[in-house]
Amino acid sequence: MVEVCKVYEEHLDKIIEAKSRLPEDEKILEVSDFFDALGNPTRLKILFALMEAGELCTCDLSAITKLSVSAISHQLRILKDRKIVTYRKDGKNVFYRLDDEHIREILRTALNHLSEVR
Repeated sequence: MVEVCKVYEEHLDKIIEAKSRLPEDEKILEVSDFFDALGNPTRLKILFALMEAGELCTCDLSAITKLSVSAISHQLRILKDRKIVTYRKDGKNVFYRLDDEHIREILRTALNHLSEVR
């Protein structure tokens, strides 16, 4: 059961303060898309594999996830579009890695949060 106020009473000063500090709607949409990309188990498996290995090619990710290279490419496109992974080409191979340390920290923080005993 979710706890809610027993009496409806707005606290105007807090409402005004909160609204004044909200990011613009466009930025909120970007953050929503970012977290939406993290809400898929296959994409998370890709990210955790990249977090551990540092860099993997599409064939490696296909073997780890047991999905086709085509399916992996689709998931990687979503992650790349949301600035979660980046890549480099090496001859005929394409190697992916986490975009930056922020992504690694978000994943670590999520794991730590869910490991907490409450």
